[in-house]
Amino acid sequence: MTKMADSSSSVEIVEGCRLPVLRKNQEHEDEWPLAEILSVKEVSGRKLYYVHYIDFNKRLDEWVTVDRLDMKKLQFPKKEAKTPTKNGLPGSRPSSPEREVRKSLDLNVQPTATAPSRGKTLPTPKRKVESTVPLVAQVTPASPVFSLPVSTETPQGAIFPAVRETNAFKSREDHEQLSSLTTNGTARRLIPAQPGRKRKANCGGTDEDSQDSSDGIPTAPRMTGSLVSDRSHDDIVTRMKNIECIELGRHRLKPWYFSPYPQELTSLPILYLCEFCLKYLKSLKCLQRHLTKCNLRHPPGNEIYRKGTISFFEIDGRKNKTYSQNLCLLAKCFLDHKTLYYDTDPFLFYVMTEYDCKGFHIVGYFSKEKESTEDYNVACILTLPPYQRRGYGKLLIEFSYELSKVEGKTGTPEKPLSDLGLLSYRSYWSQTILEILMDLKPDNGERPQITINEISEITSVKKEDVISTLQYLNLINYYKGQYILTLSEDIVEGHERAMQKRHLRIDPKCLHFTPKDWSKRGKW
Repeated sequence: MTKMADSSSSVEIVEGCRLPVLRKNQEHEDEWPLAEILSVKEVSGRKLYYVHYIDFNKRLDEWVTVDRLDMKKLQFPKKEAKTPTKNGLPGSRPSSPEREVRKSLDLNVQPTATAPSRGKTLPTPKRKVESTVPLVAQVTPASPVFSLPVSTETPQGAIFPAVRETNAFKSREDHEQLSSLTTNGTARRLIPAQPGRKRKANCGGTDEDSQDSSDGIPTAPRMTGSLVSDRSHDDIVTRMKNIECIELGRHRLKPWYFSPYPQELTSLPILYLCEFCLKYLKSLKCLQRHLTKCNLRHPPGNEIYRKGTISFFEIDGRKNKTYSQNLCLLAKCFLDHKTLYYDTDPFLFYVMTEYDCKGFHIVGYFSKEKESTEDYNVACILTLPPYQRRGYGKLLIEFSYELSKVEGKTGTPEKPLSDLGLLSYRSYWSQTILEILMDLKPDNGERPQITINEISEITSVKKEDVISTLQYLNLINYYKGQYILTLSEDIVEGHERAMQKRHLRIDPKCLHFTPKDWSKRGKW
C-alpha cells in the first residue's frame, strides 16, 4: 500500500521514492511530472536530490532542491523480501513501481527472439504481388487503400509499457511489418533468431539519445566496440550523469548521460578535452600544457572527403586505438543505449570536421564494422549538441550511404534507433525516396513504373527501409490488382519545402575512397 507523506512532518526522502517535481516544459511553463529519486547528497549543508522524470528521456534527469518537490504526494518504495544473490549471500533492495510492472510482465510474456534469423524462412500461404509499382501523380480521396501484409507476431517493443518515446517503438513495429516482405514481394514469415544473436544497436542519434532498449531477452554481450546497453544490469551509478560539464575547443557541453571516464575526474566542475586528439585533462592549465605538445590539428587517419570547410576522416580503430577510445567516451555522454567496450579494432570511425584557421574541429561522427554480416553501414552515429539542428546529422547519414554506393552494397543502420536517430533517418529516407519518385518520367503516356529493388539499388538504402518508409508516408495503395504509389499535393509541397532548406549535401566527386577487403584478418 502506498504511503503518503504530510508536508508538515519531517519525512526522510530515500532512493526509490516517487513524487511530483517542479520543472519547466518547452513552453517555459511550470509542470509537475512524477519523478523517481535516484540519489541524495548534501552540499554545503543543503540536500540535493537526483531525479528521473518518469516517461521522460534520461537526458532531462537533474539535481533538484527540496523546494521543487511536492512532499504531499510522496510515494515510498515497496520493500522486497530478502533474496539470495549470486554469491549466495542474502540481499535486498527497494523496488520501484516500474520494476514491479516489468517483473509481472516477464511472467506473462514468453521469451521471443530479438532479431530475425539469418537462416531459412518458412513460407506462409503466398499471394502474388506485382514486381513493378506504378506511380500516380495524384490520387482521389476515394482511392482504395490497403496496407502491405504484416507479421502477426507481437513486436518486441510491446513487451514493456510504452514510454514517451513512441517514435522509437514505432520503428520496431515498422521493422516487424517490413520483415514480412521478401525481395520479390511475396509475403513470408521469418523464423525468430536464437537468443544471443542480437547485434549492437545503432547509436543513434544524430543525437543520438535513447530509447529504452530493454525490448528483448538479455543476451551475452559481444565484447567489441560499443554495444546496445543491456538494461538488466543497470545500476544507480550508470543511470546518473557523472560529468558536470565538458569543454571541447570553443564549446562547453552539458552531458546527457553517464560515461565511464575515470572516477577521479567525475568530481570536477569542468572536464577539459583536447579537440584534436580528444585526450581528457583535469584542468585548464593541464590542457594548455598539453596543447604545446600536441601536434594534431585534425583527427588522425586519412582525409577521404573535402568540400568547402567540411571534411571527413577515416580512422581505423586498430591503428588509432587511443583516439577511438576517447571518441567513444565522448560519444557515450550523449548516447544512452550504448555500453562501452574498449576493443575498437573491428570498427572504422568516420569523423566529420569543420575547418578554420586553427584546424579541423570535430562536428560529429559515425562508426561501422569492418565486416558486417547484417549489411550494417552504421553502428554509432552522433552529431555533437552545438552542431545539431543545422543539417549535419543528415549529412552524416548521406555520407554513410555514399560509402555504401562505392562499396556496391545496400546498407542500414543498426537497430534499435534512438528517438532522434529515428527522426533523422526517417527524414533522410523520405527525402531520398521522394527525390527518386518525383524525377520519374511517364513512359509512352503511361504511368512511370519502378520496383522496390530499383529504388534500393539507386539509393543503397536496404529494401526493408524503403518499404517501411513508403508505409510510413502512406504512399502504397492496392488498386485494381496491383500496388501503386500515390503522391498527394501535400507530400509534394512538403518535400519541396524540405529540400529548399537542405543546403548541405555530399558531392560524390569530392569523395576519394577505396573500399578494403576486410575478410582477410591480416588487414586488420
